[in-house]
Amino acid sequence: MRLARFPRRRYTPGPTPLERLDRLSAALGGPEIWIKRDDLLGLAAGGNKTRKLEFLVADALATGADTLITVGAPQSNHCRLTLAAAVKEGLKCRLVIEERVPGTYRADASGNNFLYDLMGVDRITVVPLGADLGAAMQAEAAEVAAEGGRAYVIPGGGSNPLGALGYVACAEELLAQSFELGVPFDHMVCASGSAGTHAGLLVGLTLTSSGIPLTGVNVRRPRAEQEGNVHKLAQETAALLGVEAPARDTVVCLDDWVGGGYSIPTDGMVEAVRLLARLEGVLLDPVYTGKAMDGLISLARSGRFRRGERVVFLHTGGSPGLFAYEDVLRTGRR
Repeated sequence: MRLARFPRRRYTPGPTPLERLDRLSAALGGPEIWIKRDDLLGLAAGGNKTRKLEFLVADALATGADTLITVGAPQSNHCRLTLAAAVKEGLKCRLVIEERVPGTYRADASGNNFLYDLMGVDRITVVPLGADLGAAMQAEAAEVAAEGGRAYVIPGGGSNPLGALGYVACAEELLAQSFELGVPFDHMVCASGSAGTHAGLLVGLTLTSSGIPLTGVNVRRPRAEQEGNVHKLAQETAALLGVEAPARDTVVCLDDWVGGGYSIPTDGMVEAVRLLARLEGVLLDPVYTGKAMDGLISLARSGRFRRGERVVFLHTGGSPGLFAYEDVLRTGRR
């Protein structure tokens, strides 16, 4: 795939751990569950956006940018990590926050909102659900230019073909670890949101002829819409690499665990977060990995993943968000 021809910053010194979850596997009484610990990637508090930012920030630096601009929801992990990358590189950073659930953004909230302030974000602009996010970011970029600077705009989640290369690389890394450990996998599960992680993994797993089916667990959109988004980005990523795109029927984005909508807690998410914390000492987040693990647990309990099969779960990070959901998670009630 010749990924080396794309400029890349490195924010993580080596592969993220690949671990077997013995106690969770025993509790489920079916498949053998493994976890790829991308919550331990570099930059502040880690998470999957770090892999995407390695390629995106390298491109920003090549253009001579002095300011990164991106967008996310309240408590956005992507915004946190983009800001952390800016700090690491000596750049400025502006964030556009889309208030997807009215009244949910509070500048003085804990979690990622606190970290934006702690790391010295240059500006946060809050817009309502349905706003033209591209236009909002371009307005920030125009203001940077008027002040004599040069902005680089990063889409939500870092999810464009260049950012998705981070998860093409992750697929190769995972398969190398699988080979070294002598542990073949039968299934892989990830959260599916802005589509970059899911699409990149799908391209990587397809091009390496891994034979591992990938199941995305939606955190926001209906299945048909999300599958269309993932396939489109997978096609664009494959085109960037100059390789054949994954077939449409390899894109699976289940929407059974979205609940009331993006970032809205569900009973299953609460159970999954508490279960992983108490059985494995692994901290999931309430918006992405909590719902994705709820999906994996449900699929295991229903027999979709059978006894003796090996299932690897991609942990995409987000643990700072736990502190904004403390009341829900501490009591175990919605």
